This record gives sequence, C-alpha cells and structure tokens, in this order.
Amino acid sequence: MQTRRFSVEAADEGERLDVFLARALEGELSRSRIKVLIEGGHARVADRPASGAKQKLSAGDGVELALPLPEDPEPRPQDIALDIRYEDEWLLVIDKPAGLVVHPGAGNPDGTLVNALLAHCGPSLTGIGGVRRPGIVHRLDKDTSGLLVVAKTERAHRDLSEQFAAHGRDGRLRRAYLAVVWGEPRPPAGTVDAALGRSAANRIKRAVVPAGRADARHAVTHYETLAAGRAAAEASLLTCRLETGRTHQIRVHMAHLGHPLVADPLYGAGVKTKAAKLEAEARAVVETLGRQALHAAELGFCHPENARPLSFRSPLPGDMRALCEVLCIDAPEIVTKRSDG
Repeated sequence: MQTRRFSVEAADEGERLDVFLARALEGELSRSRIKVLIEGGHARVADRPASGAKQKLSAGDGVELALPLPEDPEPRPQDIALDIRYEDEWLLVIDKPAGLVVHPGAGNPDGTLVNALLAHCGPSLTGIGGVRRPGIVHRLDKDTSGLLVVAKTERAHRDLSEQFAAHGRDGRLRRAYLAVVWGEPRPPAGTVDAALGRSAANRIKRAVVPAGRADARHAVTHYETLAAGRAAAEASLLTCRLETGRTHQIRVHMAHLGHPLVADPLYGAGVKTKAAKLEAEARAVVETLGRQALHAAELGFCHPENARPLSFRSPLPGDMRALCEVLCIDAPEIVTKRSDG
C-alpha cells in the first residue's frame, strides 16, 4: 500500500470526503474508484476510519488514503491515438491532449502516453530511459496540454535529457507555455524568481518558500502578457518561459503574483468569486473547462544525432480558445497557428 496524506484547509470546510480526495489527487483516481477505496476502509479522517464517501470534513482535519500498489510494474502496449507532430528513428514529438497521463502511476496503471508509445513503437522502446517510463524525457501534468519529445534510443534519451537539464542555458532548448490567468499582471511582463518547496498545508501542493529551507528549489519563470480581457480585464493570456523546471512551477508562480491560472483546482481557490461574477455563458465555460488553462505551446531543441535545430508550435487548443472568447481576450494569430520546422 502507498499512503497519501492531505490537510483540509479552511476553503474546504464542509466538503464531502470523496469530492475533496478527487480534487486533491488531481485526477489520479475517478470519483467511483475513490468511493470504492473509502467504503473498503482505505481512508482515515482525523486519525479515525472514514465513515463513508459523504463524510463532511472540517478545517484542520488530516486525511489519509491508502492506495494499492499496481499489480503489474511494467506498462503494457495499448492502442491509444496519438497526435504525432514529428518522428524519425531516434525520437518523436507528441501534441498531448489534456487529460492524458504521461506515465503509469498510482491510480493510473494504464491508459497513459507510455502505454500508447509502447503500442506505436513496439518492443524497441521498452527500457529506454527506465522500465516504468520508457522514452520519457520530460513530462506535463495530466491536465496540461501540449508538446512533448520522446526518445526512441538510449543515446537520444541521454542527449535530450541533458538539454532539458540545462533548461536552455546552453542555447539548445526552447520552451514556452500559454496560460490564461485571472486579472491583468502589473507590470505586463516580468520575471518571478522565487524558490519552491512543499506546501506545509497540503503535501500535494507546491508553494513559494524561503530559499534557505531544506526542500527549497531555485525556480525562475519569465512571463509576458499577450492580451488582456476587454473592459474590466478579468483575465489575461500570457506566455511563460521557464528558466528552471519545477513541479507546478508556472501554476505556483502565477498564483504567487496574485494571478492564478483560470480553473486551476489546486492553486485557484482564492479567486473562485471571479468566476461567480461572470455572465452565465462565460461562467459555464470556466466551470466546464475541467483543467488548469495551461498549454505547452512551443518546443525547440537540437536533434540528438545531427544537432539540427528542430522547432514546433502547437496552437491554442479549442477549450482554451473558447475560454479566451468568453473572457473577451483577443488571442493573437501567432498562438492560434501550428508550425513545424
């Protein structure tokens, strides 16, 4: 068993246990699966066995959920459609949809990008860079869409991993994300240089922490406002470029600025009133987005075999484009077109 632990914050007061866990696990498990685990005695609240999925929580409660370990430690090939932007004998570039988990883990033993890659590439991919994550050089959160590069040989995996470890400091790697955030950042362009560590209130969250703390990790995000919503400017479209690659980095840094990503279930709780004040159509689009408004839009790197620069741009996906429309954000044409080269 693997035990996951969470802390109930003031904003979660009175919430049902199954609803709380579904959000805290960021989609790792379905509500039905969580209910089965709760009813099976795998959950505890305030050091006592949970009374049921509908149990109401109080601020300060500690919540534990014991997750059974996957029975099969090695992922299996599965026929899952992939949007392949580029492929040769050394690598491939994927445009990942929101909702697709990158590699198997607790609660997601299959149905992942890795399962799809094993089916697409065949047994040659097995073990490249590790048994559980074959071919994976970097990752995106389940609910972040956009571009990923996958290695098909050990040499390619090693070279690409080095490029990502340098985060562009050697001039080879280029990455940019599109994010829709609440409000309009001031100044409209800038840099967030703030260390990240685990949140003291919720272990699945990251937070800005003092640089001297034991778990502090240096994190730098450069942002630029591409377009702000008309009238009250309730939301803006940003491009974000990473100088480091920490878990949830853009999401935490934007929330730290006071401009969390629209529909972010982890870091956007403090601005729920903004969505409530929208017109009915806009409010419905925000509430049904079902994921943080973040898209990995640009990816550039040097080919591991011949050092040829490769560059890809993924257009703003349909759900985020619809979000921009109802929030009166005029997305520039450059972010609505795709390019390869």
